[in-house]
Amino acid sequence: MVSDGTLTPEALAQRAKANGVELWALTDHDEVGGQQRAQAAAQALGMGYLTGTEISITFAGQTVHIVGLGFNAEDDNIQKGLYQTRGGRGLRAQEMSASLAAAGIKGAYEGALKYAGNPELISRTHFARFLVEAGVCSETNEVFRKYLTEGKPGFVPHRWASLKDAVHWIRDAGGVAVIAHPARYPFSATEEYALFSEFKAHGGQAVEVVTGSHTAAEYVKYADMALEFDLAASRGSDFHSPDESRTDLGTLPYLPGKLTPVWDLLTHRIQ
Repeated sequence: MVSDGTLTPEALAQRAKANGVELWALTDHDEVGGQQRAQAAAQALGMGYLTGTEISITFAGQTVHIVGLGFNAEDDNIQKGLYQTRGGRGLRAQEMSASLAAAGIKGAYEGALKYAGNPELISRTHFARFLVEAGVCSETNEVFRKYLTEGKPGFVPHRWASLKDAVHWIRDAGGVAVIAHPARYPFSATEEYALFSEFKAHGGQAVEVVTGSHTAAEYVKYADMALEFDLAASRGSDFHSPDESRTDLGTLPYLPGKLTPVWDLLTHRIQ
């Protein structure tokens, strides 16, 4: 991947095909640089392909991810928007490293950059991999319990794109905007309702219902919310690495009944 995954687009396509995936989208964080390779690999294996990205936004003081599917990856506005979104990562990473150094963990920026490659794309996941490599924690889940989250060493907030901007970039490029893994955000019921309401008002069309980070009970909750807000339903593994991800490509259960699958809105964009 081009952002925070550990496998190449070609290796991901092979893994997806081997697991029975028929339609695939690579959704790197704030980046579309892997789209051509992913599309070519999928087509060579006989899989359908949708362009994808996962845009970081700030909503109610929290970082939220908005997935874009089926857009024109060469569109100037979405490319410029993603570039601006990535632009704050470098400075934030330096501040995260300084915070970790104050807690006695030296060399975190350099260690994280080794996993990211590009300073524009450095993220908490890359710092987490460094902390595991350095023996500070035994696994990335432990990292996020002890570091890099609010109130813990290494946490630095960042102002991302707005919800309106992200949805408009995707829609104006011909794609469908999707709220990613909504159960992961620490919102109150009122804040969550506001997120869905504003997302819909800006032209958002879908929500991830079945994901690698949702429980079976959350599948039901967000299926109901999809129906309440007249949103299509998406299904995504949130797979980043064979060693880190809870759910492998192609192993999620099917969407609950009565929902409109997001790919039904994108049949004209499947490549």
